[in-house]
Amino acid sequence: MKTSKLAAIFIIIFAFVFSVIAQTAKPTPTPNIEDDGDIIKVESRLVVVPVSVTDASGLPITGLKPQDFRVLEENKQQEIAQVSNAEKVPLEIAILFDVSASTDAMFQFEQETAAKFLQEVMRPDDRATIFTIGAKPVIVQGRDVAAKSAIAIKSIQPTKSYTAFYDSVFAAADYLQKNAPQGRRKVVVVISDGEDTNSERIRKAIQNGYTGLGKKIDTLDSKSLYQLTVKNRNEASAREQNRVLQTLQNADAVFYSINPAGSSFQLNKISQFGQSNLQKFADETGGTAFLPKFQPINNKDPGQNSMNTRKNQEVLTMIFRQLANELQAQYLVQYYSEGEFANNKYVKLDVSLNTPNKFRVRARQGYFVKN
Repeated sequence: MKTSKLAAIFIIIFAFVFSVIAQTAKPTPTPNIEDDGDIIKVESRLVVVPVSVTDASGLPITGLKPQDFRVLEENKQQEIAQVSNAEKVPLEIAILFDVSASTDAMFQFEQETAAKFLQEVMRPDDRATIFTIGAKPVIVQGRDVAAKSAIAIKSIQPTKSYTAFYDSVFAAADYLQKNAPQGRRKVVVVISDGEDTNSERIRKAIQNGYTGLGKKIDTLDSKSLYQLTVKNRNEASAREQNRVLQTLQNADAVFYSINPAGSSFQLNKISQFGQSNLQKFADETGGTAFLPKFQPINNKDPGQNSMNTRKNQEVLTMIFRQLANELQAQYLVQYYSEGEFANNKYVKLDVSLNTPNKFRVRARQGYFVKN
């Protein structure tokens, strides 16, 4: 009797343990509903798209809702989860000043106009970081409020050093990605001609080209040596352009630029490539590459130079006003992507309004997948 009871007890215990094991062996279903009823996209990828919307005259369009936007990811329409406008989302802005060979009469006014711009566009919760573009990227001031940022800009001194353009833009985007709090609008504003003469990977590519020739380099004439240098530089520049663009995209940063060279960028191929850098970064991230029509201020007539300087100052003021309008018209459009893409794949985006009304929409043209 005792034996049968003991056996029965063992059977009950075994059944209980087996039941527990069976329960724990089953995959626990992932909850897809929060307490407040919101859907959780556990296996989806959150994509943040900064979008600026302005009218035909460049004035900001405010008050748009999720139903006003349309997002296509690889030509497939996405369900928009949230839209936040500029009034509710703090701004993180990095301003980069090119100080290389920048000794013309416009430099001081560029500083003053940029400082005034920050004080007008930034709110108490916003933060600015100031970089210089010279022989290497330098942080003049880390994240701080408008007043201190304006002082930092005015303290910048021009030099005649080389230009590490790619390294500087990369450093700014990387800084924003690592230091800006989550959920903020991130913007990079560059005052430069986009030319690069000193970024680390550019210098190494040129040097490696020389080293690879060995003793053959002594047999090259000056023209052949120049052509080799240009070839290595251009190939390295193309690689750097892609690397920097990916960093901007990963930081969810919008790129804006003002080229002080104006229309004179057409004078040589290096300047043309520099402007193409600025244009590509702006187009791909949803920003604008401003190309001012500055008047010459090195004429023989002092009176003409003075008049042209005033005109140039007016043009620069208008550009910063337009930039302020675009920042005030900026939205953060967010959606959950369920697309299955390989890591580092570039995914194409197309953002528009359901009722365009002749409004101008600027948004990033894609993003790099980070699994």
